[in-house]
Amino acid sequence: MKKFIYRQRVYFSDTDAQGIVYHARYLDFAEHARTEMARQTGLSGLAGGKAFVVRSMSISFERPAFLDDELTVETEVSEYRRFSLTFSQTIKKGDETVAVLSVKLAYIDIESKAICMISRDMIEQMTGEADGQDA
Repeated sequence: MKKFIYRQRVYFSDTDAQGIVYHARYLDFAEHARTEMARQTGLSGLAGGKAFVVRSMSISFERPAFLDDELTVETEVSEYRRFSLTFSQTIKKGDETVAVLSVKLAYIDIESKAICMISRDMIEQMTGEADGQDA
């Protein structure tokens, strides 16, 4: 599967009083990376009244990041199903891993709030693979 790289500078607003990145900001950094990945693959916005929403996530904090650090967020689709995508995301400072996330997104119809099937074309755009899973 293809990996998307996103760079994120740590700003003052991302940190606590000690200049350490506040834990919830890592979720924003990961969201920025997924959004830019979608934009780059042509899937940005609320296409056709449908959207991806966070179904579940886990995060492991490995080491702190600080004010003015340049972070890299590596993002790839680790699993795809008919109604969801799971992203593996690693936030790094240089070669050091700062945080690791797993984020499962469900695909829904915005109006009815019902889950929708993800098209094979969309899966191919996000993963680079021509063959989607059916389970």
